[in-house]
Amino acid sequence: MTKSISAESIAALVERLCVEANTYLPPDVGILLECAAESEPDDSARAALEDCVANFKYAASVGLPICQDTGMAVVFADVGQDAHISGGLFEDAVNLGVRNAYVNNRMRCSIVGDPLRRVNTNDNTPAVIHTRLVAGDALRITVAPKGFGSENMSASIMFLPSDTRETIEDRITEVVRNAGSQPCPPVILGVGLGGTLDACARAAKLALLRPIDTRNGDPFYAEMELRTLHKINALRIGAQGFGGRHTALAVNIEALPTHIAGLPCVVNVSCHVTRHASGEL
Repeated sequence: MTKSISAESIAALVERLCVEANTYLPPDVGILLECAAESEPDDSARAALEDCVANFKYAASVGLPICQDTGMAVVFADVGQDAHISGGLFEDAVNLGVRNAYVNNRMRCSIVGDPLRRVNTNDNTPAVIHTRLVAGDALRITVAPKGFGSENMSASIMFLPSDTRETIEDRITEVVRNAGSQPCPPVILGVGLGGTLDACARAAKLALLRPIDTRNGDPFYAEMELRTLHKINALRIGAQGFGGRHTALAVNIEALPTHIAGLPCVVNVSCHVTRHASGEL
């Protein structure tokens, strides 16, 4: 039997998730930030980390955004193939939810309608929407607001199939070295490997949604994540660029099948405020 899901309920869910994601840091990120602050030996870096912790806790306590850059709304939707969306188009419902969240809650609207003419849409739409058909009749939505202080530091690299794992780890590390303090470290990296360039970029963004205390299920890539994290933290850029041992909190790698002649890699850089919230209808 097909389940009907109204466009109105989709808009309401997206609105709630936009506000929640911008106000409440995911618990796994918050815990790791607290642990970093407690274990940081450098005085300046520890003070910066303590400020980060105090900031996200205060934001949650008073219902204000964690960061002034409330981001571009990136929406991932798993749509059950036995669900029917009624009363409007899915994309319109998502954008209505984003619009209501940002305008009604006075969150910063940062989206321009054209990349060169640069005229603000004044409601933070349109969102970037990724949909996937899945089994069942449920609709699961994740909203991941992405600030551009970190997004601007991201990179795509077209490796050769002959490039080694060590070469790839070093180039990922180089992305963070070149970024310096600009993405508000300690950063979280989502890394896509394989696929085509567009599929790789989507995988890198999805990797940021993985709990940062969870490693890749393949031991080969789990080891690569830890090795790369070690190399990045050895840079000693540190929290907010003040030095110390915590330049990155996690490196999450997602690997995809790819062409025999290629090895795409996308490094999606996220700041310490790696926000996302999920819900289901």
